[in-house]
Amino acid sequence: MTNLEPFEKIIFVTRPVFPTLEEVTEKLQDIWNSKWLTNNGPQHTMLERELTESLKVPYLSLFNNGTIALMVACQSLRLSGEVITTPFTFAATPHVLSWNNITPIFCDVDKETMNIDADKIESMITPHTTAILAVHVFGTPCDVEKIQDVADRYGLRVVYDAAHAFGVEINGRGIGNFGDISMFSFHATKLYHTVEGGALVHGDKNLKRRIDLLKNFGIKNEEEVVMPGINGKLNEICAAIGRIMLGYVEDERQKRIRLHKIYNEELADVDGIKLMPNCAADVKLNYQYCVIRIDEKIFGRSRDYVYGAFKNFNVYTRKYFHPLCSDYTCYRQLNSSRVENLPVANVIGQQVLSLPMYGELTEDDVRKICAILKSFRR
Repeated sequence: MTNLEPFEKIIFVTRPVFPTLEEVTEKLQDIWNSKWLTNNGPQHTMLERELTESLKVPYLSLFNNGTIALMVACQSLRLSGEVITTPFTFAATPHVLSWNNITPIFCDVDKETMNIDADKIESMITPHTTAILAVHVFGTPCDVEKIQDVADRYGLRVVYDAAHAFGVEINGRGIGNFGDISMFSFHATKLYHTVEGGALVHGDKNLKRRIDLLKNFGIKNEEEVVMPGINGKLNEICAAIGRIMLGYVEDERQKRIRLHKIYNEELADVDGIKLMPNCAADVKLNYQYCVIRIDEKIFGRSRDYVYGAFKNFNVYTRKYFHPLCSDYTCYRQLNSSRVENLPVANVIGQQVLSLPMYGELTEDDVRKICAILKSFRR
């Protein structure tokens, strides 16, 4: 492609998937007829049931967002002391630990998957360690078997931040079936959304009772409050939109698969550019993101240069995740945050760039984005 003029309109890194106004209006009419806006109404109840089936999990509890859900996950498992996690993640992951008076211990990441390095977790364990909080980064599954093996040998809990992993499966099993609890985010930018929302999934009926109490102020009934809870409830309007959006997920996923294939065709032979993710054949991905890693020595330009240069063409990418959580001022003082303790994460943090990925993009859009990227190479 020779046309390297800027796009007429900004191409953002992602765009929310919108249902039709007619579908929303129909669901709103149901809510208006019910006179029920929140507190486990019929839309909420039906969405919990539908998501449990869709995600292939035993139990699911809806939340108003993924961060509150993850905070409650820590409370529900009574985590304390130290929890081993990854520095290469969104801010919410370590923040929920801090909000629970838990010290995050950052473990380096795998150079291929960019997930927490399961082979290095054991060396981070101390007498204060109570759990492992791992993240399925960009929807690529962690090494769930190795992580569980370490946890079992040391009596640790395993919590997964599956914010990126809606619909991801390993050998036909929903990703939420691994570990003690998994959290999903239903934020508007995700493949599946409820505008704002989230969920905890797990396999323990008693744990669901505790989680549902914790997300509703610990209220058991009109006259009993049995534990200090929080307000994590999802309202009926968001639940109704979530029910509609379930019908859009697979079509959007298929569109992104086609776009990802074009990215792969266009960039496969570009020295210094590596397209992620690389997964085993038994993994069903959701293609929520299209992520590249830029090796400055080979490509001739840094990730930061590419990020800035794309804007001249009205293409807005994202340095996802930069800076590392270990570089935040609130965590920088931790021994586990030292650069020498996180050599792989610090390299990856300077290389990763999320490219535009959403179903409304055309194939020509993607080819032009790739042509622009290739024009930056020196």
